[in-house]
Amino acid sequence: MVLKLYRIRAGVAGNSGYTLLELIITLVVLSILIMGTIPLTQNAVKREKETRLRETLRDIRNAIDEFKRDSNGACLQGALVSGNPTQPGGNVPTDPRSRVVIDDCTIFDTENIDRFPPSLDVLVEGVKVRQRGINLTGGQGLGNSTTQATDLNQNKEVIKVYLREMPIDPMTGKSDWKLRSSYESADSGWDQINVFDVRSSSDDEGLNGEKYSVW
Repeated sequence: MVLKLYRIRAGVAGNSGYTLLELIITLVVLSILIMGTIPLTQNAVKREKETRLRETLRDIRNAIDEFKRDSNGACLQGALVSGNPTQPGGNVPTDPRSRVVIDDCTIFDTENIDRFPPSLDVLVEGVKVRQRGINLTGGQGLGNSTTQATDLNQNKEVIKVYLREMPIDPMTGKSDWKLRSSYESADSGWDQINVFDVRSSSDDEGLNGEKYSVW
């Protein structure tokens, strides 16, 4: 399709085309407008990625915090057996937001005293848990025997998953997160003891002037 541009000259009958100078000026103006919209488009795409990054970081950090709450009272330091010291007599204070206690002490290294998740994989694969709180009793008909409510499923292994899948860093397109343990400073490398915090591995700067690796 060929586009023809026309104008009406005053006092002259009929139509005539634009001059070469007018076409050049028109193309220059259009080029300036197009070049001006490119940064706006790029910023819109970048802003969308930044929004996804903030949401992903929030989800991972919430999962880490939830794991930490569930690990409270999971086992004594250095213990390698299952147990639930949060039951009556355990004398372990609990967070009201935590309804279960981690029931697999083998996932904790003896160096991981703070009981944060040992890796992001643990949050995705899940861990064995047991119900917290006071045992409830219920009668069985007219007999004298009673059954603990939590005993009904004591032989059933319950796995709690904290993340549905391994999160992807929107800035790199990979799951190459920069990890930090609870025994490290913010700018040090990961000592592989536990996962206290995660950050993007991208060294690019955001629209706010800060690097994504410090978000």
